[in-house]
Amino acid sequence: MIEKALKGNNAYWMWLAFLGAFVAIGAVCYLRQFVYGMGLTGMGRDLSWGLYISQFTFLVGVAAGGLMLVLPYYIHNYKVFGRITILGEFLAISAIIMCLMFIMADIGQPLRGLNMILHPTPNSMLFWDMVVLLGYLSLNVICGWVILTAEKKQVKPPKWVYFFVYLSIPFAVSIHTVTAMLYCGLPGRHFWLTAITAPRFLASAFAAGPALIVLACLIMKRVANFDCGKEAVNKLTTIIMYAAIINAFFVLLEFFVGWYSNIPGHKHSLQYLFFGLEHHGHVYNNLVPFMWTSVVLCFGGLGLFGYMKIAKMDNELLVAIGCIAIFVALWLDKGLGFVMGGLVVNPLHEIVEYYPTANEIGITLGIWATGFMLVTILYKIAIKVDAEVH
Repeated sequence: MIEKALKGNNAYWMWLAFLGAFVAIGAVCYLRQFVYGMGLTGMGRDLSWGLYISQFTFLVGVAAGGLMLVLPYYIHNYKVFGRITILGEFLAISAIIMCLMFIMADIGQPLRGLNMILHPTPNSMLFWDMVVLLGYLSLNVICGWVILTAEKKQVKPPKWVYFFVYLSIPFAVSIHTVTAMLYCGLPGRHFWLTAITAPRFLASAFAAGPALIVLACLIMKRVANFDCGKEAVNKLTTIIMYAAIINAFFVLLEFFVGWYSNIPGHKHSLQYLFFGLEHHGHVYNNLVPFMWTSVVLCFGGLGLFGYMKIAKMDNELLVAIGCIAIFVALWLDKGLGFVMGGLVVNPLHEIVEYYPTANEIGITLGIWATGFMLVTILYKIAIKVDAEVH
């Protein structure tokens, strides 16, 4: 089936060439970092994590979001998701590969990644994060390819593959739960030290992943004549709404904990993110515009979806705008604010703001372009198979 990705119109190849340009930029930036070291980044003693790990944290949620298609289709026999379940599995593959690339970029020398395999430490959450990520990646590769091959041959998938499908469901939950434990298990970072981190991560995942899938479906309907159906899109937007509302509720709970308890470690991080924090006569507010943009986009997207549901409107443009708004809002919240909010205000209540360098941004864009290129190729194969069958 790989040969299906080698055939396409001019727009398809122009899109891949556009992404390839960013991949090349990222590769050059990574070679510079490999040669000169992590001093090319904006990280340091007080900021051991930066843009790479924040993107990793967000993309784990995108990968886990595919569960919102697999669970209804395979467990509840919801046939409406039949044509797009494979899209969720392929999105998970691309997202996890991006996660692993960001980890490799963050640890500097890539051979250091072998230490987790050669010298396993089961008492470390990083070890278990590696286990669940590689496990979930393998499960989606097996399930996605076997089921797509069966669809191409117009036969039922072999029964043994359903064991791996059902196993992928707890793995989808575990990849983001274990990632959350990496943060909430650090007692020195008060902003992260909350048991609600894992539920908050899962809620954002179940909104961001489906939002990206809906956008992909709407684009493919325009450029590839692939129609997943109005009912599938309406059901996914409903899932996105509920998940985004729950995520917003969890964020509001963090404000309650910070202000009602008046715990400085928790309160100061929220103040820094949303209002700016004064320290030694200087106001630190690097992320304030981004966080308020996240708030506006989140509630704007929810309001748009709510209006469409009440008015019983069916407008693809408004659906796309709502999905983009919520996806970007969650990226700003978790892909920037959550990680930086816990790091910038350190345990000694000193503030060291983080500014990613051009080299970091280049590597980040290159990895994102790699992910989009991979998901484009996988979706191209899936659409071609679907077209042949139907």
